[in-house]
Amino acid sequence: MSKHGKKYAAALAQVDEERQYLPDEAIALLKQIAYAGFDETIEVHARLGIDPRQADQAVRSNVILPHGTGKQVRVLVFAAGEAERIALDAGADYAGTDELVQQIQGGWLEFDAAVAMADQMGKVGGLGRILGRRGLMPNPRSGTVVRNPEDLPGVLRDLKGGRVEFRNDRTGIVHTTIGRKSFSEDQIRDNLYAFVDALQRLKPASIKGIYCRTLTLTSTMAPGIALDVPVTLANASAAAA
Repeated sequence: MSKHGKKYAAALAQVDEERQYLPDEAIALLKQIAYAGFDETIEVHARLGIDPRQADQAVRSNVILPHGTGKQVRVLVFAAGEAERIALDAGADYAGTDELVQQIQGGWLEFDAAVAMADQMGKVGGLGRILGRRGLMPNPRSGTVVRNPEDLPGVLRDLKGGRVEFRNDRTGIVHTTIGRKSFSEDQIRDNLYAFVDALQRLKPASIKGIYCRTLTLTSTMAPGIALDVPVTLANASAAAA
């Protein structure tokens, strides 16, 4: 069983585990207790009242964070011919198909997001077992399968500028990154509300009870901070209005 160190224990002592914090309180506290010597990633974990076994209750989408994630996103585009040229001109880090497929089959995965032209999916489909488990498989629902090459610049701009994909896991929890410890409190709050609003809009029609059960804010090394769900949901809706 793993044992936390003194710094973690000191951070945990500052969190009231019986309390649900208002968003501004939680963000301020998180920045205070994020003790690592590097720029920690800030995450949100949402426990949803869904049955992950039911296809009509799956939650999967993407959101463009107003202030990005603080990470340089390396984007690979499966494309050929003119589409490959457009992808590279638009800022793709890697573009092509046959050679990239071979590299990935050989274990190379030095990219953070993948886009595919629809006419290349026949070649890309065989990578499902490799890319799917890492959340890298191009998918029409997430907007990463493109039919018109002229749409590639917009897709690449969104991916590099702060678009993050999210989906529920097998326990009904959605995990996503919303920034870095170095972000200002305002930037973290804006990104938090953008994600929460996007999540609310995805509530499956078959859900009759509570949809968003818990929201937890955390960083790479620090303990989680429970958010006041009703207040966070209301604030996110107001911010998006």
